[in-house]
Amino acid sequence: MLYLALGGAALAFYLYVTGGKPLFKGRDWRIASGGAALAAFTAAAFLGVRGEWAPCIALVVVGLWFASTARKRAPRAAPASGMSLDEARRILGVEPGATRAEIQAAYTRLMRLAHPDKGGTVGLASQLNAARDRLLSK
Repeated sequence: MLYLALGGAALAFYLYVTGGKPLFKGRDWRIASGGAALAAFTAAAFLGVRGEWAPCIALVVVGLWFASTARKRAPRAAPASGMSLDEARRILGVEPGATRAEIQAAYTRLMRLAHPDKGGTVGLASQLNAARDRLLSK
């Protein structure tokens, strides 16, 4: 019971200090959640061997929750529809008379920085895709 009270106090202190903002974001949360799942399963196995079934079952449930959150990905953002030509040019940073090659070069340069696999966001990558598609379809 003491550990539960200490855990609650630590959680309250954390929420007070951070103002409720998350400690980990995106990929960092997935890594931390995977590590926490591994720790919970290890502790559950240890307690199961000792015959302490109630905390063992609780740790298995906690481990399953951590494991499931480690697998979740952020929802994909829908591409911006109805984007104007001026907005698309501003996003890609091209002039009004840009050729297809200039548009593609600007898109490639920006996508190297903004791709989700390179540390960018899904929303920014979808905006770049929508801007390129809008300018190339005119």
